[in-house]
Formats: sequence, structure tokens, C-alpha cells
Amino acid sequence: MTTQSPPTTLQLFGGDGEEAAQSNRRHALLLLAATILSLVILWFATGNVVLVGSCAGAMIAAWALVDYVRRSRPAELSTDLLPPDWSITHAAAQLSNAAIAISDRAGRLVCANDHFTRAFAGLKAPPDLGVDEANRELLVLAARTAWRDGSAQIDTIEKDDRQFSVKVARAGTADEYLLWRLAPIERLDIESRAIELVAGRIGRAMANSGVMAVSIGPDGRIRAANAAFALRATGSGQEPITGREFAAFMRMDEKGSIFFEREGRRGLPIRLLHVPLAEDEGEGAALLLAVDEEGAKVERGLALAHVEQLLSTLPLGLALVDRDGRFLFANEAFARVIDLPPQQLPPYPADLVIAEDKAAVLESIRRYGSGSLASGDIAVRLKDRPDEVIALSIAGVRGLGEAAVLLGLKDNIEETRLKRQVAQQTKMESIGQLAGGVAHDFNNILTAIIGYCDLMLLRHQPGDGDYDDIQQIKNNSNRAASLTRQLLAFSRQQTLRPQILQLADVVADVSSLLKRLLGETVRLELHHGRAIGSVRADPGQLEQVIINLGVNARDAMPKGGVVHISTKAVSQDEVRAMGSDILPIGDYALLSVEDSGVGIPKENLGKIFEPFFTTKELGKGTGLGLSTVYGIVKQSGGFIFAESEPGQGTRFDVYLPVHVGEAPPSDTVKREFYKPKDLWGSGRILIVEDEDMVRAVAERALVRQGYVVETASDGEEALELFGDGKRYDLVVSDVVMPNMDGPTMARELRSRYGDIRLLFMSGYAEEQLRQTISLDNVSFLPKPFSVQQIAEAVHEVLADQE
Repeated sequence: MTTQSPPTTLQLFGGDGEEAAQSNRRHALLLLAATILSLVILWFATGNVVLVGSCAGAMIAAWALVDYVRRSRPAELSTDLLPPDWSITHAAAQLSNAAIAISDRAGRLVCANDHFTRAFAGLKAPPDLGVDEANRELLVLAARTAWRDGSAQIDTIEKDDRQFSVKVARAGTADEYLLWRLAPIERLDIESRAIELVAGRIGRAMANSGVMAVSIGPDGRIRAANAAFALRATGSGQEPITGREFAAFMRMDEKGSIFFEREGRRGLPIRLLHVPLAEDEGEGAALLLAVDEEGAKVERGLALAHVEQLLSTLPLGLALVDRDGRFLFANEAFARVIDLPPQQLPPYPADLVIAEDKAAVLESIRRYGSGSLASGDIAVRLKDRPDEVIALSIAGVRGLGEAAVLLGLKDNIEETRLKRQVAQQTKMESIGQLAGGVAHDFNNILTAIIGYCDLMLLRHQPGDGDYDDIQQIKNNSNRAASLTRQLLAFSRQQTLRPQILQLADVVADVSSLLKRLLGETVRLELHHGRAIGSVRADPGQLEQVIINLGVNARDAMPKGGVVHISTKAVSQDEVRAMGSDILPIGDYALLSVEDSGVGIPKENLGKIFEPFFTTKELGKGTGLGLSTVYGIVKQSGGFIFAESEPGQGTRFDVYLPVHVGEAPPSDTVKREFYKPKDLWGSGRILIVEDEDMVRAVAERALVRQGYVVETASDGEEALELFGDGKRYDLVVSDVVMPNMDGPTMARELRSRYGDIRLLFMSGYAEEQLRQTISLDNVSFLPKPFSVQQIAEAVHEVLADQE
């Protein structure tokens, strides 16, 4: 607080008698004057009636309290001479943002707030404020006027490049003070405001609307620019342009049209709006607004129509969007790539991609739509196909009205479909190998279980307490063996008995059974084409294909429906017209099974042939039905395709190659094993098997039939037995073994010891094994087998050699 004592010394409280009374009256007048002056200052500074009234009430209460104390204890009152307390006046002056000062008639500074002391150093009262002579004269004249008329005003005085407006008023009970109010005048810096406008929210709003804005100084250099101008001027929007000459980014042709320098001859002309920031300076600082030249706007609508017509005829997926990223046009190829009708396109391209790619699409459209005529590609994933990455081409366009960006999607549906089919084929091959390996190992286990069950049943009679339990174990083992056969069918490793047959005959043979399986709510329809060629397949397995497809169709129609089975001939020309990269050119017999059920969702269509994949409820499907179909068809040299639309049913097409040539004579068809009633035999037999449990079952089964049996755990051990001079009438061997497998052992034995009789045991397909083994005069026994079956197989081989 800055205060100075007035020239007159006042006595606050006096002594006894008349002198004390006079002193008290002087004190009361002085205190009243200070109170009134403070209230005037407070009103002058704030103009707040409530605040002034509150302060007046507080002062009156304080005066009453002092008077009460003085009257109640007059002897204790001080008689010292005290200056008036200006703290309340100073506190009131602090509430103002202006510089407040109080001076007396002698021109001395009595009180001032902090704004005054900071603006005018030296603690002197006006007019001695350190201003020049002209401004001092204005202050002197204002003081005289205020003393005479009660108030005065100065519009502007200057000090140190700052301007103030001055108000002065006479105050005090005796009008002995002047109250000064000096308010700073804020100079409107229009250049700074222009920079804030261009670089701030308004500039961003103009950029989003395609308006380029730039603020330049008197020297012609850029002080600020919005994103639209920066992107168009530099091409990237990342290169700093502040401080560079505006003219460096522009060029003018011979007709006076203005272009961006970096766009060259490809660029479109722009229209500049020049807004001077100084009233009297036409060539000083300025705000420049730029938009694309609209002089050629007359033909743009017609040009856009021609462009859309051209784009609609191209095979590439193309679309036009505006600066805000909204679709204006999309051709049929574009809609076909995204698998949507053109009329169902969403408003924005970003709505077509997954959430993680939306920001990249929006940013690219904004950059190319506002920048130069550049182009680029970004990798995106469509919302309906999130696992597939496609390239979205984006290019900026000009001169087509609202169109600002051209989008391109390659119509690679066929390429994608081929990739999916190849990937699916590869996956199915891998799963098939795994399934075949599992089935082979499981067959060894089942062989042991079934064999030991047979041996136990031989020691029990029907009616024994354990007989039924053993029989139940054997039945469940046979069920498990059926599952392994399905796995082998999927992996194309089961044993087939192919014959030359007609598809129509197979469908007719199985139709009665199929009708019973479909139930009363499902109707079976058959249709057969003409001139269908013969196919070579296992009739039993082909019937299994039809039954599995029919049952699968029934399950897809819980409320009933129609299953339509048809056969037809497909010629080479028809296959060629299909343009399939999977189906080789040739003549085929086509078996189609179609239902009117719920259909298969797209995300599941590529998984339906996988083992154990099912969409049925728990316990209502093993997931091996369609995988078995797939394996049988592939092992028969055919192809199977599925087409489905949710809610519109499913169709399975099975293409089997037409057999060329005549049917083989009946005597070349492999005979079934002769099953005599008496399987007793004699001879020396060597069993070569790496699985101990299978080897033990086979040994006990053959010893029981009267054979002399020796065993070996692999091919090397078998060669050692022959090397020791031992000879055998028959070698019963597994195919896959560690160290030395069965075929390698067989070739070594025949090369050293002549034509050795061989019986191979394996869970793999006989045809596949014969192609792999490349040995003549070899018999085959599929796993799992029973004691009866191995005895019959050995008896049959030995009987054929006699």
C-alpha cells in the first residue's frame, strides 16, 4: 500500500472540556470525510452497488463501536495525533484493473493502488507521471478542470508506447482531494489475431471445407497457414512453411491464372482473396483465402457424368468420394469386390473396413482430397472379410465438381477364391496325414483289444458271467474301429474295392434306405440326366457318400423340406467354360445333393470338410460325416464343392471322372478270403511287429491254430533270424516299423533267400500300400483284425501257395 500523510495534522481524540469537544468534532468530520471518500472511490472503481452498500454498513458499524468505547471509557482514550487510515481506500482501489491514485490540493500523492505504482514509477501524483510535455499539459488541464468543475476526462495519453484513458474527479468532504483513474487502452493487434484465426479452430474448419487460408506479413512471408494450404503447397503437409515467401509456392501463367508451383501443368487454377490487415496500407500484412477456380464450373457437371459413365464400363473397382469422405459414385466392379449391391453402399468408405483401419482410410482421403494430384495405396481389411488384406488405391482428382478422391479396388475375387481353395486343399492334406497317423496307431490298440477279447471268449461259453461283458468290450471296440475307418476315409487311406458302375444305379439302390433315414417331414426328389458315363468307385463307399450328404441335408431342415438328388453328364466343353482352376478338363459324372435348409454361414463354409468340425449340438454329431465324404471322393479321383447361402439352402456337387475302357473281367476281381470251417494248419510262421500287444495277440492266435510261430520286433531282427539259418513258410509283417520297415525287409529277404511268402498287416489302404511297396505276390490284412480274421488270412495265403 502506498499512502502519504495530508498536509493537515488531525487530532483523533482530545482532552477534557471544550477543547476535547472541539477535538472530537474535528475527528468526526475527518472520519466522515474519509468514509465518504472511500465509498466514492469504491463506486468509481467498481460500479457495484451491493459492494458499496456493504462497505458503508461496515464503516457505520465500526464508527458506532468506536463511539461506544469512547463514551464508556473516555479516560483511557489516546490523545495522540494520528493520520487518517487509508488502508480501506487502498483495498477498494485494488479491486479495479485501472491505475487509481489520490492527490491533495498541494499536488502530493496521498494513496495509489499497485497498478498505478507499476505503470508510473516514482510515487508522484499526476501530472508528474514521466510523460512528454504534451501529455503533461493534458494532465495539468484536467486537474484544473476537476478542481473547478468537479470532474474531467482525457481520451488518450501515451507513456512508453502504452495508451491510457484518464478520468479525474474531485472528492472529500471538503473537496480537498482529486481521484485519478488511468485505464490502459488495449491496442487491437489485427495481425496477431489473423495468425490465431488461421492456425486455430477457424482455420481447421475452413480446411475441412476445402478453403485454404494463409496469413502473410508486410515482407510477404508466411506467418501462419491452415492444413489445407500446407498440404496443397507441399504435398505432404509435414514440411514447415512458416517464414517462407508466399510467392515461392505460386506461379502465374500468361493468362493471369494462379497455380501452385509444385503441381505444375497438372494443377488446377485457384482463386485468391486478398484481405489487407492495415487500413491505410494496401501492400502490408494480409490474410489470403484461396479456393479452386470455379471459372470452368459450367462443364464440370457434364464432365463428371462422362467420367462416371466411363468408370462404370471398366472392370476395375472404382469409386468417387468428396472431400468429406462421402461416396458420390461406385461402379459395379467396386460393389462386387466388397460383396454389396451398389445401392447398399454405406455413406463413407471407412464404414467398409474394420475398426482398426478406419482412421487410416479417413486420413488418406483427407490428405489426397486436399493436397496435390498424388496417388498411393494402403492395405485394409474389409469388415466382412477381416482375415483378408486387400490394397485400396487412393488418388486425388480435380475439376469434377464435388469429387475429390478416386478409390480403386482390384476385382480379385477369382484370385482370392483360388488362394482359398489352394490353402484349404493344403490344410485338408495336412489334416488328412494327421488323421491317418492317428487312425494307424489307434488301429494297433484296437487290434490288441479285439484280439484279447476273442481269446477270452474262446475260454468262456455263452451264459457265463463274464461272457456278456467281454462281448460288450468287443462290440465297443468294433464301433471304435468304424471311427478309425472314417478317419482313414477322410485321409484317403482306407481300403477300397472299386468297380465300374453307373451313378444312377447307386442312387437307386440307396434311395429306399435314404427315405427312411430322412423321415416323414423331408421329401426326397430324384432326377437323372441322360448319357452319363460310367465311373470307377467302390459302390459301398459311394453309397456312404450319398447317405452322409442326405443325412446332413436332413439335419439342416429341422422343420422339414426337400432333398433333391440329381445326376448328369458334364462334358469337357462345360468344364472349360466353368474356368475352374481346381477341376481339370475332362468328362465327369456329376452327383448333386441339394437341400432347402438353413444354409451354411460363410465363416464356416471353408471348415465343413475338416474332421470333428460340426455346428450341431453337443452329442448330436461326430463331425466326421462330411470329412468321410471328402476322403472317399478324393480317393476315388473325384472332386467335391459346396455352395450355400444362409437361409437359402446348400448344394454339394460331386464330380467323378468318367471311366475310359471296358470293365475288367470277373476273374480279375479280387476274391474274398476263403473262409473254411476248419482253420487248423501247420508250418513255420514269423511275425514281425513293433507293437508288443499286437505281436502277442497274433502269436497266440496262430499258435492256437497249430502253427509254429516265432516273432521279431522289426525288420533287422527278422533278417538276423534268417541269417541264423532259420526258414519260414510265411512272414506276417507290419508295414511301418522303426529301424527297418516291412517293405524294405521283404525286398532284402527276397533278394537273399528267394521268393518268400509275405502277408502285410496295416491300417493303411491296400491300394496305397501296393503302390508304395512295389512287390508282387504279397497279401494284405487290414487292421484292426480279430483272431478269426488273422487265422483265415494265414490259412488263405498258405492254401494259395500249395
